[in-house]
Amino acid sequence: MTNVVAESLTRVFESKSRRVLALDNVSFEVEEGEVFGLLGPNGAGKTTLIRILTTLLLPSSGRALVCGHNVVTEAKKVRSIIGFSSSSERVGFDFVTARRNLWFFSQLYGVRREEAASKIEELATILEFQDQLDKKLYMLTTGYKQRLNIARALINDPRVVFFDEPTNGMDVFSAKKVRDLFKREAKTHSRTIFLATHNMFEAEEVCDRVAVIDRGRILAIDTPENLKSMLSKPVVLLETDTGGASIGDPAQLAGVVGGTVKVDPETGTARIRVILESEELLERVLNGLEYRGISVHSYERLEPTLEDVFISLVGKGFSERERDVEA
Repeated sequence: MTNVVAESLTRVFESKSRRVLALDNVSFEVEEGEVFGLLGPNGAGKTTLIRILTTLLLPSSGRALVCGHNVVTEAKKVRSIIGFSSSSERVGFDFVTARRNLWFFSQLYGVRREEAASKIEELATILEFQDQLDKKLYMLTTGYKQRLNIARALINDPRVVFFDEPTNGMDVFSAKKVRDLFKREAKTHSRTIFLATHNMFEAEEVCDRVAVIDRGRILAIDTPENLKSMLSKPVVLLETDTGGASIGDPAQLAGVVGGTVKVDPETGTARIRVILESEELLERVLNGLEYRGISVHSYERLEPTLEDVFISLVGKGFSERERDVEA
């Protein structure tokens, strides 16, 4: 059964000074019981898309359905069967306990008293914040607030749950528990989990399929393994000494499709990750760096990641694309 449908969704934001195309003709489908990831850098259109699917924002054109209901003309029906959690929004009321916050949101959905109380305890146990339930919200750490936010999204037993960067602010162990919860909720309860993230590990770990998005356009959709296997070009990591020279954009090097650069300003060393047109062109890349005054100490062939898929499509990594947006 298909639980989420997007057909040619477009969203334009306009002001007196400029026009921003936040979503550009986006189409896809998500099935019941599927964990579907929307992977892209900040500013790619992930949040805009989720806000449309959760009835918080109208599309400029196109159509979206959640469990067969139109998000524009049947918004009330959509809201009754979905959950939503965003790390960028307030969790609840600061001077109310975590328990009472969850209770309040359960009642907005009309959950029966006994069922709500049981569900609160169940979610607090699964997400391991039972000892925080009777603390006021302002007393909770960022990580516990995030757990509470996730519990809030599940309090009404929704058919589809939308998560926008759900593990921001969480430690490694807490994030793992949340990812395990997502997989369990999808498989055990046939719940559709729609996850927007720029965390590549998270997308690979938990998602059945992933859509890669940038500048409001879907660049590719498939399973994480299929997306990586589609990248036939070699990925190479170069360990270098810049000697004070500027590396610039790796994509400007002959034979390079795209890449990322991480420079240690204290030591002057840099790790350059590049995707090559072909294995035979590595020598040309090394010569190109040497010409710029950059010596390569070592290099190794790597298995491709989802970010490499992104780089092969746009020539830059997530961080570089985010800097472009900020500029």
